[in-house]
Amino acid sequence: MQRLPGLWLLLSTFATLSACNDRRVAADAPGTFGYDLAFLQKHDSVIVLHSGDAASIVVSPKYQGKVFTSTAAGDTGTSFGWIHYKAFDGPADPHMNAYGGEDRLWLGPEGGRFSLFFPPGAKMEFANWKTPAAFDTEPWDVTAHNDSSVTLRKDMQLTNYAGTRLNLSIDRQIIVLNRAAIDDALSLPANTRVQAVSYRTINTLTNTGGQAWSETTGMPCIWMLDMFPPSPSTVIVVPYQRGDGSKPATTDYFGEIPAARIKIDSGILYFRADGKMRGKLGIHPGRATPVAGSYDPQHHVLTIIQFDTDTSARYLNQEWNTTKPPFSGDAVNAYNDGPLADGSQMGPFYELESVSPAAFLGPGGHQTHRHSVFHFTGPEADLSTISARVLGVPVGKILSSMGL
Repeated sequence: MQRLPGLWLLLSTFATLSACNDRRVAADAPGTFGYDLAFLQKHDSVIVLHSGDAASIVVSPKYQGKVFTSTAAGDTGTSFGWIHYKAFDGPADPHMNAYGGEDRLWLGPEGGRFSLFFPPGAKMEFANWKTPAAFDTEPWDVTAHNDSSVTLRKDMQLTNYAGTRLNLSIDRQIIVLNRAAIDDALSLPANTRVQAVSYRTINTLTNTGGQAWSETTGMPCIWMLDMFPPSPSTVIVVPYQRGDGSKPATTDYFGEIPAARIKIDSGILYFRADGKMRGKLGIHPGRATPVAGSYDPQHHVLTIIQFDTDTSARYLNQEWNTTKPPFSGDAVNAYNDGPLADGSQMGPFYELESVSPAAFLGPGGHQTHRHSVFHFTGPEADLSTISARVLGVPVGKILSSMGL
């Protein structure tokens, strides 16, 4: 009997070590934040920002100031961003290097008379399409950094489809929000049953050249794109302002989205985000609201984006043609990835996007676009309450809209 205390201590120690080992294995498992952080650290000295609790995000200066991913529950928690692991092995793609990332900054327009992705006079087809290196492959400079925020800067010289040389800079501040700031930003009551992570990005575009940007020269806009992993039952939710009864969205960017995959109903647009069929939509500026989101019932993840909108401003058309009016673009976009005609596929992933108005800036002028990302995980009933408050619809209706 005298040996029992020692045996008990041995068993307790073994149990503790086993539990620690289980946590280590969980943190190394694909799909966790720990797995993605370890992968990214092999390719870049990334910056990890913390909110003061278990919420963290990964920012990469080398990869164009992207927020690659985030977690609400530390290393063992779900990694919310989509990362294209194969893209890091190279060689560089001549059109676009899709490293992934749940929040990246591009400049638009992609197509149209003032496109930044096609050389002057070129036919707007894939062979001639190229993402400018400044926000595709080149590193950005860190100008400030602490535990919860980082500021990055990039100077650029770009030539648009009209032949105008644009000299500009981007200053991008990324701030992790603590739980009180999250609740305040979305006017939510405190709820300890739900885990959350959020960050705000403040993106400022400055005309550093000597020429004013006008309807003749063309100009850029700030374009935020958030890439997330899909599930078979993920649904995108885009609230819009009810108007005169006209269609509030562009739904034929890559051909008309099939009716079974999209529903527009009473101020809410629903869009299937399963990564199985390529499609893109956009909300007209006059009908846009400052929020959009998605719900994944398989993983109990509610994602919300919040951003600046200006219903009276002009937004650049980004479609691959020069016939449409250049200021007939959308303010909010969503994209579902899917196989191309040859069967190949980059993803699967889906995107939530916001766009700034066209930047009519004189020399030294600047324009700022704010874009925030929120992820919530927890009991579906609690997530439904958040969804109803912020997006205007409970999760049950989100799912039933797509027959789920």
